[in-house]
Amino acid sequence: MKLSYPSALILLALGALTVTGCSKTPVVRETAAERARAVQVIKIEPRVIEGSVAADGVLLPREEVAVMPEVSGYRVDRVLVDEGQYVRAGQPLVEIDRALISSQLDQQKALAAQAAVQAEQAEAQAARVKGLDGQGVLSQEQLDQRRFQARAARATANAQAAAARDIETRAGKLTVRAPVAGLVLERNVRPGDMTAPAGTPWFRIAQGGEIELKAELSELDLGRIRTGQRAEVSLTSGAVTTGTVRVISPQLSSQTKLGNVRIRLPVRSDIRSGGYGRAQFSQAGTPGLAVPETAIRFDANGASVMVVGPDNKVKRASVVTGIRGSGLVALTQGPPAGTLVVQGAAAFLLDGDTVRPVQGSSK
Repeated sequence: MKLSYPSALILLALGALTVTGCSKTPVVRETAAERARAVQVIKIEPRVIEGSVAADGVLLPREEVAVMPEVSGYRVDRVLVDEGQYVRAGQPLVEIDRALISSQLDQQKALAAQAAVQAEQAEAQAARVKGLDGQGVLSQEQLDQRRFQARAARATANAQAAAARDIETRAGKLTVRAPVAGLVLERNVRPGDMTAPAGTPWFRIAQGGEIELKAELSELDLGRIRTGQRAEVSLTSGAVTTGTVRVISPQLSSQTKLGNVRIRLPVRSDIRSGGYGRAQFSQAGTPGLAVPETAIRFDANGASVMVVGPDNKVKRASVVTGIRGSGLVALTQGPPAGTLVVQGAAAFLLDGDTVRPVQGSSK
């Protein structure tokens, strides 16, 4: 049968529709869980917050030794060391002019020798009358007088000898020596100065060259510090060094209510007495419930975290934050330990949203 042209077009169109209907792809429907956003989660658990306690302080010698002359009235001849030098114990620091004391010593030695001769003469005279008591050769008064003269002469000789030794001792002090080994911090003496035991010390020496940081902390922070604890100390020069807590003050200042902590530092040329430093104490205090800082969100209602429930739905939970450090923040109030919270508080999540939890890191 022969078809007209319009009829052929209609049959072709119906055939195309039949083929298209047979090849239709089935529609894939996603579940709510599959459509949920993947978010990193972290458990609320006890953690030690490192660097949560910090304090500023001044650099001071651990032990500072003042050096002053022990004799007075003599002229300084030579100064042998200067500021910034390391000295050993017993090393000469200053030489004092010996001319005057040398003549005094020679004179006193002569007087001591003369007194010794006179004592020997008196003792010899007393020895000659030994055993003559009551024999009538000499009166008892004469016998006692010789004996007393011998004893007095010997005492005079001893006194003159002691005076000579005193001058010898003072002569030995004309060389001023370092009492300890250490770093010379300050020098206040010049050639030509006169010695005087009182007044400004000639030298200040940091024993062993040790400089430490004296930092001030509140009573609460002092309770988080322990002897032997490590601290990172930043200097004003930008350098950073590691120290250890040596002494924790047993009392607080009545004015500032702050206590002192002494931090032992390594002996280095860039750690100078009188400078400033900032200490950050590692592992301060005992572990407490904490989360990464990114898990905390702030709004008009205060701080909160987004808790992920067993059904993978999130819910806002209010928290009270405490100390911070090393990327963590302590929770003084909030959900219990073991609770899963969203690690990124900036995520656009609302109460009741379903999420796909992915375990994140602690920082």
